[in-house]
Amino acid sequence: MGLIKKNKKKKELTIRGGAGAEQSPYRPKAVKKHPPCIGACPSGNDIRGWLTTIQLREKIGLSTEEACDQAWAIEMETNPMPSIMGRVCPHPCEGECNRKEKDGAVGINSVERFFGDHAIKRGLKATMLEEGPYDEKVAVVGSGPSGLSCAYQMVRRGYKVTMFESLPKPGGMLRYGIPEYRLPRDIIDAEYQRVFDLGVDFKPNTLIGKDIKFEDLQKDYDAVFVGIGAHQGRKLGCPGEDGEGVYTGTEFLREANAGNNPEVGSHVVVIGGGDTAIDAARVTLRLGHDAAGMARREGAAVTLLYRRTREEMPAIEREIEEALEENIRIEYLAAPAKIIRDENGKVVKMAVQHMELGEPDDSGRRRPVPIEGKITEINCDTVITAVSQSPDTTSLGAFNETGWMDVDEWGKTGVDKVWSGGDNVNLGLATISIGQGRMAAKGMHAALRGEEPKAEVQGPPIGPDRILMNVDVYEAPARAEREVMTAEARLADPLAEIDKGITDEAALDEAARCFSCGSCFGCERCWMYCTPGCFKKVPEPEPGDFLTIHLETCNGCKKCSDECPCGYLDMV
Repeated sequence: MGLIKKNKKKKELTIRGGAGAEQSPYRPKAVKKHPPCIGACPSGNDIRGWLTTIQLREKIGLSTEEACDQAWAIEMETNPMPSIMGRVCPHPCEGECNRKEKDGAVGINSVERFFGDHAIKRGLKATMLEEGPYDEKVAVVGSGPSGLSCAYQMVRRGYKVTMFESLPKPGGMLRYGIPEYRLPRDIIDAEYQRVFDLGVDFKPNTLIGKDIKFEDLQKDYDAVFVGIGAHQGRKLGCPGEDGEGVYTGTEFLREANAGNNPEVGSHVVVIGGGDTAIDAARVTLRLGHDAAGMARREGAAVTLLYRRTREEMPAIEREIEEALEENIRIEYLAAPAKIIRDENGKVVKMAVQHMELGEPDDSGRRRPVPIEGKITEINCDTVITAVSQSPDTTSLGAFNETGWMDVDEWGKTGVDKVWSGGDNVNLGLATISIGQGRMAAKGMHAALRGEEPKAEVQGPPIGPDRILMNVDVYEAPARAEREVMTAEARLADPLAEIDKGITDEAALDEAARCFSCGSCFGCERCWMYCTPGCFKKVPEPEPGDFLTIHLETCNGCKKCSDECPCGYLDMV
């Protein structure tokens, strides 16, 4: 028989040092909250954790190098490619940063790149979890961000992981879709090799469905993750499209990024408004350089047609700006009506249907509507269609006819032993794919252990209304912006990385701009303002753990909560 504890009436605390004011029933409580940067990160990265580790390095007794090592280790819990993502992620986290209400969001992505590069220079190694080893074997089909994320999380748990890739090198669309001037190949190689060094057996040039039957994977492995991406470009469906001189965006970029330099003429028309379209347009300007990489085609002209306006254009804003700086012409409210060929079948012109915007469609954007009778022609000799893309699952023989894969929140498909994530589930950002690969690994691990996967616990959200914007404990400078090569310099050196990032010193300053929303960062204002002395300093503090609360003398005056700049203290 269990003991029954009676509820005792709370003893009224005596006011000490007050001015005879009425006793308050409320007491401070430390409540760690969920900051908007983490909430907006599809990978689930502990952004606040690694920013404050760098920011508070002296307070917690770390050298700068040790703090950067720790920040990288925190990121590696959820994302095995910080240096890559520090270059290509459009950082939705920054769009939600509470500091943007004061003087601009923290440059989260710049700091991520900084410690990602730091780890590569230092040769830091990924670590295993204190689990396993397990006997079960895991197959990962595809080496894009979702596949690498799943492989990483499974191998570090102690599973035997084999990764199959149809192309010669790992990376998927990171390598074969993103141009080298945006993502250097040595960065891809370094971060992938770090995961392979944990024990992932990488098998390139292996097409599942041709070299190995998918059914054999299901027989030979205890779990299979499918992350084949969406490498199949969609056609326009307009007259004259079939034949030489017309590429899909994914096909064109795959060939160009593999170093095969697909043949293009002097007047190229690119169709589309997304990142693939912008990348394809900019790569055409860089084709034809010599072995030294210093020359390019003279007189090259590139026109991009987009059927809506710039406001609706889904490509990254900075990439659009850089394309315009490189004299790429963008025609808005314009769509292809017909590709015109001469008697020899060579592309010579494109008929362009001009549009106007109507009512919003399912995407929430206003629908482009053709303007009757308004068609013009433009000269061109090459057309690149980058209107959409889809996965090719025909060789797998195990999924629905659409090619897209349906999964639950843990990446489980309706097919036995099979999980999935990435662009073959839905087109999205690389950071989304990383998050999907990680969640699939959690689901896969739970299934192999005969357990149910557990949802990640989050504290209550915290918005800018709880932050004292006028309190800047670290007196951080203005937001640091990245150094970018001029248009002339980058076209003269086509493979050079355009974005140089920010300096090491600027990255440290940028971390100091973090408000540590919802987590104690040791400003000691509660300790200073508390007349009854309820707060005691922790001898060996860590981020989020600098003081303890002792309520014996508390009078509920609320000064601590009112003066907490990061919204960590609640009165309950």
